[in-house]
Amino acid sequence: MHDYIRERTLKIGRYIIETKKTVRVIAKEFGVSKSTVHKDLTERLPEIHPELANEVKTILTHHKAIRHLRGGEATKMKYKLHGKNAPQEAEQLITK
Repeated sequence: MHDYIRERTLKIGRYIIETKKTVRVIAKEFGVSKSTVHKDLTERLPEIHPELANEVKTILTHHKAIRHLRGGEATKMKYKLHGKNAPQEAEQLITK
């Protein structure tokens, strides 16, 4: 493994522990893809630093457990921002 990959993996691992941010946000901040961040955290980090990897795994598991809630919240915000009728409201208008 190249040194820059090892360093990036450790930086991302420490960063997710400190901030509890999602893989998507971290990928943007580090200028790499979500796939790269995920691979760094789930495959490379356990080889480099097992203790840190266990802490990261806890955070990733939490994010996975609440992702359905985040998706619903994002949709709610989308309809609020764009002023469109929510799907239920639109359906009610059609059936009237």
